Amino acid sequence: MKYLVEVEKGREGDGAGPSVGPAYRNVLAKDGFPSPVPGLETCWDVFRMSVERNPDNRMLGRREIVDGRAGEYVWLTYKEAYDIVIELGASIRSRGVGQGGRCGIYGVNCPEWIMTMEACNAHGIYCVPLYDTLGAGAIEFIICHAEIEIVFVEEKKIMEVLKTFPNTVKYLRTLVSFGKVTTEQKEEVEKFGLTIYSWNDFLLLGNNEQFDLPVNKKSDICTIMYTSGTTGDPKGVMISNDSIVTFIAGANCLLGNAKAELHDNDVYLSYLPLAHMFDRVIEELFILHGASIGFWSGDIKLLVEDLGALKPTIFCAVPRVLDRIYSGLQNKISSGGFLKKILFNFAYKSKLANMSKGQKHEEAAPIFDKIVFSKVKQGLGGNVRIILSGAAPLATHVETFLRVVSCAHVIQGYGLTETCAGTFVSVPNEFSMLGTVGPPVPNVDVRLESVPEMGYDALSTTPRGEVCIRGSTLFSGYYKREDLTKEVMIDGWFHTGDIGEWQPDGSLKIIDRKKNIFKLSQGEYVAVENLESIYGLVPTIDSIWIYGNSFESFLVAVVNPNQQALERWAEEKGVTGDFAALCENSKAKEYILEEITKVAKSKKLKGFEIIRALHLEPIPFDMDRDLLTPTYKKKRPQMLKYYQGVINSLYESAK
Repeated sequence: MKYLVEVEKGREGDGAGPSVGPAYRNVLAKDGFPSPVPGLETCWDVFRMSVERNPDNRMLGRREIVDGRAGEYVWLTYKEAYDIVIELGASIRSRGVGQGGRCGIYGVNCPEWIMTMEACNAHGIYCVPLYDTLGAGAIEFIICHAEIEIVFVEEKKIMEVLKTFPNTVKYLRTLVSFGKVTTEQKEEVEKFGLTIYSWNDFLLLGNNEQFDLPVNKKSDICTIMYTSGTTGDPKGVMISNDSIVTFIAGANCLLGNAKAELHDNDVYLSYLPLAHMFDRVIEELFILHGASIGFWSGDIKLLVEDLGALKPTIFCAVPRVLDRIYSGLQNKISSGGFLKKILFNFAYKSKLANMSKGQKHEEAAPIFDKIVFSKVKQGLGGNVRIILSGAAPLATHVETFLRVVSCAHVIQGYGLTETCAGTFVSVPNEFSMLGTVGPPVPNVDVRLESVPEMGYDALSTTPRGEVCIRGSTLFSGYYKREDLTKEVMIDGWFHTGDIGEWQPDGSLKIIDRKKNIFKLSQGEYVAVENLESIYGLVPTIDSIWIYGNSFESFLVAVVNPNQQALERWAEEKGVTGDFAALCENSKAKEYILEEITKVAKSKKLKGFEIIRALHLEPIPFDMDRDLLTPTYKKKRPQMLKYYQGVINSLYESAK
């Protein structure tokens, strides 16, 4: 395989465990993993060294609000940001939080978020992002589980933290707003013996204090990132300094090999949540190179406007954002004049054909790039040279389209919080890698492990199996959950739960999920068994199978309604027909959907966890159709196969 080198032989299963395929690493690491960046031991070194090299470079920017509208970007230099970080660190220490303490950060990406993170890095404090998409009660759970002492919070999220009182005040002592604090908020916080500060007031606390920076080690934990758990409780993924600096060394190696190195004049738009590992490590990489990070204005509808104002050179996105861009471009093409449409389609087919033959995107159709596709490039700000998609699979037709029209490298990556995000990434200008996540980065070993119960064999001609990863980018375990750590870390290999298939060139295609937890297209995790148990509380249904995938943004379901309940409803409403006919009735479907939506709202489910469309199935799920195991567990692959046509029509009708 062109992009892989074998480092360990595969082996047949021995009865105690399944067979495993050979261990591979990126061909760039055939003589060993890339050396760390000299002097780079910790995340604090990333920032400190960059300040020394690039004190006057623009570091953190936000759009100035003029007459209620977002205007031009205004910037803090690396030195200005550093001075604030030193003040901030002293203020945090003055509140009794020191090395090994826990600091929560809650809010949308902004300069204060990064500066708080850097103050934590400086003093060896665990940075713990808080975010509420993990479900109702997640903020309270994380504060208590991580024993967080101080929380920095976006102004409009302050009330969400106050709702966790009094349960969190056992640990929490200090709140700091990224902006201002109202008198009412101050009074509410002081009732519980805590203190709340505005950003500016908090910075003054450390003015007369002197705190030496502690000696931080590579192996020290720098952040605890909470991620979805199958039982509903988030898991605290401990990430060390070593994981992040190792990721940086691998990323630099890859970018250098692709002649796409980062420079201090690169610009990044920060809008993907910093509470996720994907954005965190990308921003660390930009900081190391003295590049500029501009923050979005907070509204997804204004993202294109932010792109135009900032003119980034690297654009990271989740598939949902790229889907929107694709749809917008398709609408513009459709509404254009006849001649424009003809020209665009001719240019598109011509460039696509040349790229398919192996030509680089910049050489495939330079004239069409200037007269046709330059408008797409301008729509992304005019300077984007790399578009990186991650967090969920990108639809192949969207990836193909953007590779042709964006005048940029479009690459897809794969990783998990536990692997420090970037573990696979496709190679620029390799058209054969469409629909794959590329080969592994050059600082990990990867192998596939057979999953016999799902029919996946890691030693077959087309190797398929659970993706297992080994290397220094891996997490240090789940916080306070050694039992869960042992489940996924076996003999030094992290078991991802994702099923991969090696491609002939050494790239990987993600084809399935071993556990019943999956991502939707915006990157949200759905613990499907947990949801089915909640929706199972609805008295008008007997059984429910929920389905979602990484190419769709919402859930659909097949429901076995309770026959007596449905017939009673029909009698009351004057609806006629036998049970099978009622299941086809649109009013009956609306009624059941309303009932399950009520339960979803009463259980405070998130928007993406609410079912948008359903099919009523009069025949109970059974073993005869191979839909259930003998112990009545749902056979999800078989259910998908059986109901594929139903699922397709549900998504089409819901859209």
